[in-house]
Amino acid sequence: MSLFATKNKPAETYAFTLSDAEWHQRLTPEQYKVMRGHGTERACTSPLNAEKRQGVYHCAGCAHPLFDTDAKFESGTGWPSFFQPIDPAAVATSEDRAYGMLRVEVHCSQCGSHLGHVFPDGPPPTGQRYCMNGVSLEFEPAASSRA
Repeated sequence: MSLFATKNKPAETYAFTLSDAEWHQRLTPEQYKVMRGHGTERACTSPLNAEKRQGVYHCAGCAHPLFDTDAKFESGTGWPSFFQPIDPAAVATSEDRAYGMLRVEVHCSQCGSHLGHVFPDGPPPTGQRYCMNGVSLEFEPAASSRA
């Protein structure tokens, strides 16, 4: 196996599945590249970085709830960051050895779409930084936050 292998992840079955053609139809080209191709959006490009309203962040692929605004924080990295998922079972992780680094990939537990990575340098109470690609998320404002 190459030092630059992209994944060390066993094949999994998910509750929400689509064919590759259906994913192409459902997602924008950038979302497909990130969510299905394990890419990364450019830092500081997501409008979700500035989102301050109360609400829930859902998977852009299957609408599964992933993160709540109460866990969002400004990490200074240029990507939306959270210190914990809305529920521990909302996301799953796997080892990512892409680019000669060892990281922990975060993906949606319902459809397997790549969301980002988690790092052990976040704020209390968890010390975790879930650094997410904004294109992988859709924000739903709480009823009280809607205009």
